[in-house]
Amino acid sequence: MAPTNKADRKAVVDASAWMFNVVTSVGIIMVNKALMATYGFSFATTLTGLHFATTTLMTAVLRWLGYIQSSHLPLGELLRFVLFANFSIVGMNVSLMWNSVGFYQIAKLSMIPVSCFLEVVMDKIRYSRDTKLSIAVVLVGVGVCTVTDVSVNTKGFVAAFIAVWSTSLQQYYVHHLQRRYNLSSFNLLGHTAPAQAGTLLLLGPFVDYWLTSKRVDAYSYNLVSIMFIILSCTIAVGTNLSQFICIGRFTAVSFQVLGHMKTILVLIMGFFFFGKEGLNLHVVLGMIIAVAGMIWYGNASSKPGGKERRSPSLPTTRQQKPGSLSDSNEHDAKV
Repeated sequence: MAPTNKADRKAVVDASAWMFNVVTSVGIIMVNKALMATYGFSFATTLTGLHFATTTLMTAVLRWLGYIQSSHLPLGELLRFVLFANFSIVGMNVSLMWNSVGFYQIAKLSMIPVSCFLEVVMDKIRYSRDTKLSIAVVLVGVGVCTVTDVSVNTKGFVAAFIAVWSTSLQQYYVHHLQRRYNLSSFNLLGHTAPAQAGTLLLLGPFVDYWLTSKRVDAYSYNLVSIMFIILSCTIAVGTNLSQFICIGRFTAVSFQVLGHMKTILVLIMGFFFFGKEGLNLHVVLGMIIAVAGMIWYGNASSKPGGKERRSPSLPTTRQQKPGSLSDSNEHDAKV
């Protein structure tokens, strides 16, 4: 009876973690869209730096209260992660600016095969035929939903290439570092958030000026826009934490596949709240195909042989201290 209870408990925690990520991710997109479209705060890189500064404050408070114990992450690993993460943020912003919406969406979709490639090469993961087909169905469905005009230019292609690979590496690295150094999501976030906050707040204003020709210090701040910035930073704490929890409990590929549920929710909520993007027939059809693919992926990858490692897991180098705040990673049950 115990294994069943353990499996049920894991399923409940997995579902809760995923819902936490979906709610916070969709919420922050809606808030940021209002902040940028309605109030003209177009400084995305600087805003991300503020997000990580708020997250750093949260982890500092939790550490002071004793919920997060000290842990070890080598400086080289930390710098490598921050490099991937910051290139991901800047690359995505530049890709959106230099590419059409259609090519930008195609680039985002290509993160799934890139993440699969990283898992096959780095972790020796093997996928079954059904798992591969289910991923293809998700890609087709989301593509039908989101891809419109597609035009490519050289600098846009380079920006998209950097964005895709850096984002995939950053997400792979979250999973890798948690397994290798036996870090909870809180601990890993406690190591990475301060470094990302510092670098993005230092470089963000210059990057944003390069992208928008506007200075963040010259923006006309008012009470409403400041409240939206504070709300965005508050939600970002949950978004950053939930991303680490989900990738720690699942894998980067599963996070990408199921993550497209957020794309569908953003389309629906954008229609209801902003009324600019209609839900026409081909968008609804794409949503149905994508959701069917996600359900198929969940079933296919959880079956024996659906997605399995061909070599032993990475050894952990440090055990988590008792009493620390943990998200109960179960490394042998990744999907």
